[in-house]
Amino acid sequence: MFSIDHAWVFAFGILGNILSFMVYLAPVPTFSRIFKKKSTEDFQSVPYVVALFSSMLWIYYAWLKSNAILLITINAAGCVIETIYIALYIVYALKSARILTLKLLLLLNFGGFWSIMILTIFFLKGLNRVRVVGWICMALSVSVFAAPLSIMAQVIRTKSVEFMPFWLSFFLAMSAVMWFFYGLLLKDIYIGDYFKCYSTPSTRTTRSLQRSRNYLLW
Repeated sequence: MFSIDHAWVFAFGILGNILSFMVYLAPVPTFSRIFKKKSTEDFQSVPYVVALFSSMLWIYYAWLKSNAILLITINAAGCVIETIYIALYIVYALKSARILTLKLLLLLNFGGFWSIMILTIFFLKGLNRVRVVGWICMALSVSVFAAPLSIMAQVIRTKSVEFMPFWLSFFLAMSAVMWFFYGLLLKDIYIGDYFKCYSTPSTRTTRSLQRSRNYLLW
């Protein structure tokens, strides 16, 4: 049986999965257009490369933790979807954009990911490893939310939001809210991204208030 706390955690985790999945699907109209026109036009690959990198790191983080199935499911789906997007982008992009995308993949998704794995496995142990990877993942999550801003200059220049899909921004915002409450209920400083229910019943309320205060201060 789930406690009431765990039931809410599970509920927000499921909602977070659903909304994050919608985030991953939001660019489908964009790539449908790319496929039909056989051109990436002025669309950028940066958000998709960063999102793939973030998903890869969250899977590694979940592997370090226990009871993190909700992280594994959504990020595994994210890896598959983002890989498809990037593959389509590479196929239809101009040579300069294709080269830039391949360089980003090599730098982040290969070099960056494996460097983080090797360094944390060989030089960190136990909780310190989890904490370091958690902070890295949280920083990457911020990058994922900020990545669509890479085309903000174009939106301002053209006075058109054609290349900044509304639904992507909408589902990013809703997903962030769900994961925020998920992390808040778990009393997790990484905002819903690892399960750390270490408090005893006698200290649960006090710790919850303390963490709530910290979240507000952040």
